[in-house]
Amino acid sequence: MISTFERDLKVGKKYEDEVLKLIKNKYPKSYIVDGYYKEWDIFIPELEIGIEVKSDKKSLYTGNIVIEIEFNNRPSALSTSKAAWWVIYDGENYNWFTIKNIKKCIKENNLKYCSFIGKGDTKEKKAYLIKKEILYKYKTI
Repeated sequence: MISTFERDLKVGKKYEDEVLKLIKNKYPKSYIVDGYYKEWDIFIPELEIGIEVKSDKKSLYTGNIVIEIEFNNRPSALSTSKAAWWVIYDGENYNWFTIKNIKKCIKENNLKYCSFIGKGDTKEKKAYLIKKEILYKYKTI
């Protein structure tokens, strides 16, 4: 039986592949970083920047995008990413943000994180649940 983590990893890989195809149209040397690499998922050598790809299809029902900052009492995602861009697939569209704009959204809207155990997880995570209508004002593309 496939675990939730393994299923999510497979789905995440699919979205990384789709984003890579889009990027390769303009930057053909771009590639997916294989294995676990918390700084970014895709590297664009022509620009020397990384891209982080996230998906939150549940946002179609909740209206929130989850931006994780800690997992199992360790910094993660937004706290550890060194990517210049985050691409968040919301079940309908690929939404492009600079990491700077995500952090700006959190600060300017005085957002507070919450703690919870996600479906399929056994450890607690801390994350911002940001309303799409607020976060999407900070989209770049």
